[in-house]
Amino acid sequence: MRKNNKLTPAEWKIMEAVWELGGSPSVRNVIEHAFPDGEKAYTTVQTVMNILEKKGLLKCAKIGMVNFYSPVQTRDQMVKSEISLMASRMFKGSLPALANYLVNSEKLSLEEIEAIKSLLHRKEKELKGNRP
Repeated sequence: MRKNNKLTPAEWKIMEAVWELGGSPSVRNVIEHAFPDGEKAYTTVQTVMNILEKKGLLKCAKIGMVNFYSPVQTRDQMVKSEISLMASRMFKGSLPALANYLVNSEKLSLEEIEAIKSLLHRKEKELKGNRP
């Protein structure tokens, strides 16, 4: 489905706008949502959205003179795909190695550590509850 797995920051920003807007927004809708101060030209955003369509991440439907775009994947599906790709490339597919890197490379507050522990505890309970 995806020809090029790597998304640029501009592509992510546009995809975020499409997901947040829901439905099938037009280029104009995306510009007004993502770049309300006119930071990007219409043609620039349209070009990026066309690239995202070629990458298989957006579908385009033309109604009259206006192109409307809808996402092919949900944000969660896309994040999962990108994280898996990153873990594969940088950590030989090891999620514990990725987690170790994140925990040890950032300055985590005590509150953040507690939140992570809580998430892990919840996941552990969920997995133990699914045992036969």
